Amino acid sequence: MPLPKYLILLLFFAPCLLLAQEEDSLPNVVVILADDVGQGDVAAYRRAAGLEVIVETPNLDRLMAEGLHFTDGHSPTSLCAPSRYAVMTGNNPYHSYAPWGVWGAYQKSPLKPTDLTLGKLMQKAGYQTGFLGKWHMGGDFYFQGDSTRIYDGDRSRPQLNVDIRAYAGNGPQDHGFDYSLTFPAGIQNVPYAVYENGKWMPLSRKSRITEITQAKMTPQRVKLDKSEGLGDSHWTPYDMGPLLVLKGIDFIRNAPEDSPFFMYYCSQAVHLPHTPPFSLDGERIRNQTPSYHLDMVKELDVQVGMLVKALKEKGVYEKTFLIFTSDNGGLLRKESLSAGHNSAAPFRGGKNQIFEGGHRVPFMVVWPEKISAGTQSDALVSGTDIIGTLAELTGQQIPAGQANDAYGFLPLLLRENTANKRNYLLQQGGTTKEVIYREGDWKLIMQFDPKTSTVTPKSLFNLTTDPEEQPGSNQIDLPEQKERLTRMLAQYENIRFQKLPTGKQDSPGL
Repeated sequence: MPLPKYLILLLFFAPCLLLAQEEDSLPNVVVILADDVGQGDVAAYRRAAGLEVIVETPNLDRLMAEGLHFTDGHSPTSLCAPSRYAVMTGNNPYHSYAPWGVWGAYQKSPLKPTDLTLGKLMQKAGYQTGFLGKWHMGGDFYFQGDSTRIYDGDRSRPQLNVDIRAYAGNGPQDHGFDYSLTFPAGIQNVPYAVYENGKWMPLSRKSRITEITQAKMTPQRVKLDKSEGLGDSHWTPYDMGPLLVLKGIDFIRNAPEDSPFFMYYCSQAVHLPHTPPFSLDGERIRNQTPSYHLDMVKELDVQVGMLVKALKEKGVYEKTFLIFTSDNGGLLRKESLSAGHNSAAPFRGGKNQIFEGGHRVPFMVVWPEKISAGTQSDALVSGTDIIGTLAELTGQQIPAGQANDAYGFLPLLLRENTANKRNYLLQQGGTTKEVIYREGDWKLIMQFDPKTSTVTPKSLFNLTTDPEEQPGSNQIDLPEQKERLTRMLAQYENIRFQKLPTGKQDSPGL
């Protein structure tokens, strides 16, 4: 007996209906990656550590109060470029051709076409995806006047023979993002221009591409942080934060109603040059704190508040999964330190350093429908774990060979009985080429030699007894730690040089 037509249609469309139902149940996702922000920059973290608050951060404090924050959260490295690769892919930087970072916007990208990225993962789950802000993972641009050749010029001098009118490849659009508003190297380096969906977005109707020099920036009271080079003739870094957050708000407002959205928002704050706007969202910013550096901390806080307000106005905040963290530790700026504000406090070191202040960062997650407000976790987590957590959130299995160092922490957020914690973590510092192996409370610091690919132990700290890593607490030479030192060194070498995945932690690669 043949099946009735309505049953045939039901069987045919059932998978589509099920998929639509699953997509309806998925939360929107917003990941905010700050630039050069330490735990000591967030007022609520400072209060929890018993530190004086110099700059209030009410919007970040509210996120912390409304969700879960980690006290042992880390950036993958102590510098931004390698950290951004690691966050985007869930791979430690040594999985790329440039383990210490790709710093120039015109350099070969560390992202391979086959790499799973945050954008690709979320697209597979049916999300509308957007990237906004600092990219800092290289990219392809043509030589001027020759659309058959990808630029590969000398970074030691101003690069003026580049066609910066559009990406030729390896921008956000090529790695899983439906929409993008991109600063290729942030506000600190060439090209000094903004790109919307891969094409140069003139900042004024009178904009033209020109050479941006220190002489042209001095009247704006801007000291270029990096190179002179090509950019938009109306470039002024004071305006980039307001431009970025307004585009982020537009992305939220324009997101389709019939599918969830994913926004990866990489703020320009608080990287050099410190160029805070006069005001933002009706609130005075510039000259409201002891330094321009701290003015930008205030700007970052207001940006976050504006994005949250847009989510609430759209009526989706309660069902939005939001992560806030940073690409590396905080800045040790003289003018801020003299005012009593240490961005890395209560830890030793700061950005570009191997100590906790260089990579222990604010790390908070809000999902009002699911995560209990005002909760804290001492679990060890890393920026590499974001992609693993989003895979868990969207019910996806990460393919073998992808996101090798992503340890999903969704069960921790939901306080499930089966939740496990990381047992160990591999990290790296900055320009001094030092590396880290964390095993529980123990932290082994090693010197890495890129020429010989060898590591030499330097320091061994117990972070429970000495989280500030005081020189007198270094246990590297204690006889009773010899077995621990030998084991941790062997584990690090085996994992790194065999490129073993660390996302599954049944055993540390031995």
